[in-house]
Amino acid sequence: MTKIVILTGAGVSAESGLGTFRDKDGLWTRYDLEEVATPEGFARNPALVHEFYNARRKNCVEATPNAAHHALARLERDFDGPVLIVTQNVDDLHERAGSSHVWHMHGQLTRALCAACGHRWDAPAVMAPADPCPACAAPATRPDIVWFGEYPYGMEAIWDELRAADLFVSIGTSGNVYPAAAFVQDAARAGAQTLELNLEPSIGAHDFEEVRTGPATEIVPAWVAQMLA
Repeated sequence: MTKIVILTGAGVSAESGLGTFRDKDGLWTRYDLEEVATPEGFARNPALVHEFYNARRKNCVEATPNAAHHALARLERDFDGPVLIVTQNVDDLHERAGSSHVWHMHGQLTRALCAACGHRWDAPAVMAPADPCPACAAPATRPDIVWFGEYPYGMEAIWDELRAADLFVSIGTSGNVYPAAAFVQDAARAGAQTLELNLEPSIGAHDFEEVRTGPATEIVPAWVAQMLA
């Protein structure tokens, strides 16, 4: 039985209207990442950080899954073997498309985290610095997002899954951010076949056995159809 582990990045959700890090007109270009996506930035100006993530959360809620999300949900449903999606994305479009085995290594916009006690809960549409934690009442509410300088969630389990995979597929990722950029090398060392599906070859494309390029809404459904044929 073939086990598939899939890494997805911003390129999967871009065609749903959720910008990538490097879109010239994207949300990220209007903010200094050091100020809105680091623990130090949150400590300096929590109101600015909440403003940024409130806007991202609104964008996420208004977006809808695209053909790539739906194709991956179909793969999980119909493939004769386990399919795991490990995503760098903080949106919930995989789940809304029907995927149930999704691990969010960078957290989720729809979740909140208490910086004081570590409690997690479903985030409201709008969050503010004075919001009390439901568990300890501390005004230390932050988005449940892994910021720059923080360690991604579930890494030990992810490494285990990569080393057990028969096929590793990277979809819509730049190949610039570690540790995810090293997933292909780890999976390959363990004997997995490797495939990249991306708008254009990533910086680490040379590490993959095969690279297919094009819009995610075209190349992902085509690959899924091939896998299910």
